[in-house]
Amino acid sequence: MTERSRDAVNRTTDTFTVGPSHLSWDGRSLTIDVDEITVPIPGRLRGTIRLVPTAITQQAFSLNRSGNHQWWPIAPCARVQVRLDHPRLSWQGDGYFDMNHGDAPLEQGFADWQWSRGAMRDGTAILYEAQRRDGNKVDLAMTFDPSGRMQAFDPPPTVDLRRTGWRVARSVRSESAAKIVKTLEDAPFYARSVISAKLLGEPVTLMHESLSLDRFKMPVVQAMLPFRMPRALR
Repeated sequence: MTERSRDAVNRTTDTFTVGPSHLSWDGRSLTIDVDEITVPIPGRLRGTIRLVPTAITQQAFSLNRSGNHQWWPIAPCARVQVRLDHPRLSWQGDGYFDMNHGDAPLEQGFADWQWSRGAMRDGTAILYEAQRRDGNKVDLAMTFDPSGRMQAFDPPPTVDLRRTGWRVARSVRSESAAKIVKTLEDAPFYARSVISAKLLGEPVTLMHESLSLDRFKMPVVQAMLPFRMPRALR
């Protein structure tokens, strides 16, 4: 994830290019060609990711009253293939594709959020919980079947989890005890984890993220960002 100038970005109806990497949509699958330099240890990251949705949803969700923050679970159910040349790695399995967009900085509208997604027996479950700056909360819980049909459900109780090494708070909704299986990313304001939980009577493995926007907006954290996400001159 390299920050690049406006001149390095190009978009058409079916493609999106950022520097040497680009995305393309052929009507049935999304192909992501990656050609980047890794950080903090420089190295080549080059390869292709292909995502094939079982369906495309049409509904985006407003995360605040003014509607200037939107979340769209574009492909809740999908298959993903990863083929990397550098390093030489490959993987295929269950996947997901969504988008957040808005016209105001996230830290202005939200203090934090907890998000999770997991494959269920008959589709996908997604939970999205966010604390807004106006004191209200976002509390979404929904399932999608392979055809893209959505059904909301009452979110189960909150289970507090162990904080990250950077002391970012983590919690998840679960009908019984939940467990951190693995922490995949531990940053000063963000964590991505694999969580074992129970939803709608089923055991489920969740991809989970915790985001502290109070932490993100701190000057010391802002000063760290270029070391984690380099900024290219072009």
